[in-house]
Amino acid sequence: MIQARPLDERFAADLSLKGANADPRDLALARSIATVALRRLGTIRKAVGERLEKGVPRRSGGLEWILIVGAAQILFLETPDHAAVDLAVRAARADGATAPFAGLANAVLRAIARERDAILAASDPFDDDTPAWLAARWRATYGDATARAIAAAHRCEPTLDLSVKREPERWAERLGGVVLPTGSVRLDTHKPVAELDGYADGEWWVQDAAAALPARLLNAKPGMRVADLCAAPGGKAAELAAAGAAVTAVDRSAERLKLLAANLERLRLSAEIVVADALLFDAPPFDAVLVDAPCSSTGTIRRHPDVAWTKRPADLAILARLQAQLIDKAVALTKPGGVLVYCSCSLEPEEGEAQVAALLRRNPDLRRLAVTPAEIGGLAECVTEAGDLRTLPCQLWGQDPRRSGLDGFYAVRLVRAE
Repeated sequence: MIQARPLDERFAADLSLKGANADPRDLALARSIATVALRRLGTIRKAVGERLEKGVPRRSGGLEWILIVGAAQILFLETPDHAAVDLAVRAARADGATAPFAGLANAVLRAIARERDAILAASDPFDDDTPAWLAARWRATYGDATARAIAAAHRCEPTLDLSVKREPERWAERLGGVVLPTGSVRLDTHKPVAELDGYADGEWWVQDAAAALPARLLNAKPGMRVADLCAAPGGKAAELAAAGAAVTAVDRSAERLKLLAANLERLRLSAEIVVADALLFDAPPFDAVLVDAPCSSTGTIRRHPDVAWTKRPADLAILARLQAQLIDKAVALTKPGGVLVYCSCSLEPEEGEAQVAALLRRNPDLRRLAVTPAEIGGLAECVTEAGDLRTLPCQLWGQDPRRSGLDGFYAVRLVRAE
């Protein structure tokens, strides 16, 4: 069973333990292996299982994960087969529980290497690499064709999107990228972000093109008082501050707010930063409130493949209760006539459309202000019949998968009656 801990947090913890002496190349390789193993975990487990006549032996310690790591390298990375097999065998021999199965690991991984083409040809993104509970939900919500397109998009390496302060065309040209219809700049570089032109000068920040849309729906203007609840890591706060709004960024995590503050400093933008549980935060009503609620994050699986395997169906009910409380708090913080945007990076209706339907039933003084395609770069397919924003990983797709797709996001814009 995979521990329900985000991959990024695990790597950060490992880095702090290893210290500054860790070889960046080793860390990069480890991250690549872990990421592709999670992205294609179903395919890998199927390949391993089909070559273990009696399944994973009992009391074999971490053997399954040694096999998964080895198979990930053989099937999806450029590691030479012999090197991946040798590393797995040595890893098995190094642990008392797995040492008796080193020969088995060798045999299984050599078989996978020999049959690589057949394994990959038989692999299906929806049937193999999507957890069954998510596959069933997406089929019920979006239909079979769209659900399969979402799963196929999750197999592709995610893009690097930038929100720029000004002149997106100039920055796209300088960085070798393209300007999306939404105004984000999309790159396909693997160069470290901090080494890219304009980073040190604070000309842009990393933010998925879909994640950049909800804050835009507030139509922030200079002098507007805007509260950004659950603000870290701060991309939306940066958008609002860049528009000239007086931003109050609220988050319960002091550590994550340190990152937000550092990013705003690099960008030469300012905001009032408040360490507080948003449910307990109090202030005079704001002209506008943005709440990017904690959620299952199933819209970000392409970027964070661990989400598919660490979340459980039971998580949705817990998160939905918290989201309802946060929306009610956001309503209380919005002045009469003010605007509220609720958003989540989830594909699940309980955290989006159903959440808002319940909100409107218990708050008759709220009305929906429909999103128009013109506000989001003409992407009419990303506007629901009700007038809300709903992006899917398979949207904004082109000939090059490396420059295609969006995070899955939901957002609604509401106005409080005067």
